[in-house]
Amino acid sequence: MNAPLFTQTTIALVWDFDKTLIPGYMQRPLFERYGVDERRFWQEVNALNEQYRQMGCEQVSNELAYLNHVLEYTERGIFAGLNNAVLGELGAALELYPGLPDFFAKLRAFVRERPAFAHHDIQVEHYVVSTGFTRTIRGSAIAGQLDGVWGCEFVERDGEDGPVLHRIAYVLDNTTKTRAVFEINKGVNKHPEIDVNDAIPEADRRVPFQNMIYIADGPSDVPVFSVINRNGGRTFGVYNPAKPREFKQVSRLQAQGRVNMIGPADYRDGTQTSMWLGNAVEEIAERIVRDRERALGDKVGRAPRHLND
Repeated sequence: MNAPLFTQTTIALVWDFDKTLIPGYMQRPLFERYGVDERRFWQEVNALNEQYRQMGCEQVSNELAYLNHVLEYTERGIFAGLNNAVLGELGAALELYPGLPDFFAKLRAFVRERPAFAHHDIQVEHYVVSTGFTRTIRGSAIAGQLDGVWGCEFVERDGEDGPVLHRIAYVLDNTTKTRAVFEINKGVNKHPEIDVNDAIPEADRRVPFQNMIYIADGPSDVPVFSVINRNGGRTFGVYNPAKPREFKQVSRLQAQGRVNMIGPADYRDGTQTSMWLGNAVEEIAERIVRDRERALGDKVGRAPRHLND
């Protein structure tokens, strides 16, 4: 009998980025750097949907529309000299929610320092799956705590004063985020020789969905919430406690059964969010231990023993 491909002792926390790890949108420092009106930019992006349809397009991608608008601004010189290095620098300007990035490290340490969990080599990994810029996420203060990032990327061309953004290399939207969680599930991110479309039995996948927790802020994350929930994982909706509209939004998701629990985007010790996520990690780790010890007991026959009178 062939041994399983993976030990399945990894717990993966998969995070959205905007309004989940930071209070707003990661593009804000870009607009501030170039003196661009943020609201006007997004109004122009929203108008592109109808413009493209009038030009005969039956299907329009909102994410492609905003990425193409970034490229247009770059070509017109509004975002003069914008390149991947600049996108990375902008990440340093992002303000994380309270408790971050320390909370990520604390979850890892909690599992690593429990003898029963360490004995079975249980580990915590953190991933970001976002429709924002991969380079900006990589330049943020959370980057050092991440095991992987899925986002949107650009390729460059040589400009007069150096490289500038030229083409879209990769785009992630709210539906294709599900592809990212399947890649984590199957281990594609760790083993590129595996294709996400390969048929891999559940017992051979690197991170079973029941070992995953998905944390995000809104209705746009429903496709991923659905995949995780349907396959036995856990889901958590966060909101900015200073914005009642965000609370109502995730409250509706909970009422609809889209998420298991909601809480404020505050990851400091003692908050509802930090305690719920910590408890979820602990429960998953305990279940992994039980399953592995049960499997070991099934495979190892007990030696005969003397019977006492």
